[in-house]
Amino acid sequence: MSYGFEKGKIYRMPTHFGPGLGPRQGPDGRKFECKDNPKAKSISVSFLTNPQQLESFLPPNFSLFKEPIVTVTASYLKEIEWLAGRGYNTLGVSFPVEFIGEKDEARGNFLLVLWENLTDPILTGREELGFSKIYCKLPEPKIFKDKVECTASWMDFNFMSLKVSNLTPGEIPQKTEEVESEDQYLKGVLHYKYIPKTGGYPGSWGEEDVAYAVLTPEATPNRIVTSVAYGDGEINFHKARWEDMPTQYTIINAFEGLEKIKYFKATVTETVGAKDLGDQRALQ
Repeated sequence: MSYGFEKGKIYRMPTHFGPGLGPRQGPDGRKFECKDNPKAKSISVSFLTNPQQLESFLPPNFSLFKEPIVTVTASYLKEIEWLAGRGYNTLGVSFPVEFIGEKDEARGNFLLVLWENLTDPILTGREELGFSKIYCKLPEPKIFKDKVECTASWMDFNFMSLKVSNLTPGEIPQKTEEVESEDQYLKGVLHYKYIPKTGGYPGSWGEEDVAYAVLTPEATPNRIVTSVAYGDGEINFHKARWEDMPTQYTIINAFEGLEKIKYFKATVTETVGAKDLGDQRALQ
């Protein structure tokens, strides 16, 4: 007798062993509150760039919003409950956009790519949430006095270095109550979910099974900022050949080629708490 799928349960391949376990579905279907975890350190560097260069990255129904500011953020997450106390690291690249769909309108940072160094969050984030997640090595940052340095590599090819110097402590922002937006725009982080169709008949390769915009709503009531520091940032992507990164070199070279008109103040932020992203929604 073949198995069936329980209504309301989340499944991922392989589906043959029951509902998939992850950040939104623990053992026996329990939820994770994310109140005292994860503990995270995030290092962000932002720079002003050429808007024409960013426009080439935009999917259908997206346009640039406000200044063409690219933000590169390396985050180091610890004590994650859904991973039974383990952690992982991420590296994301984003810039502000506006989405105008048939029914929905949204504004926020468009997350172009999110590298992670662990399979589990990559799979759950790509399949369930629509994040553009891919793998790389992300070692712990080097911190010495008023400097911090982050690196990223793939199969020993170092493709990114991020540095912040002259760090000085800043005032922790006061947590404010979430206020409903007065305009019609949804707010949060925007993504573009795309899954290709499996072939099997002539001409089917190259078609999509899924292709639509996705929003991570900005409200994260459980996240508390515990420290913040400001400094002078610098970000460099290192030009790659196909031989260096056969499946990712086009991504690296696109970022390496971005014009850096001016840098803004870099930040190093420590936080506790998050959310399970169960409020993630597709846009129409």
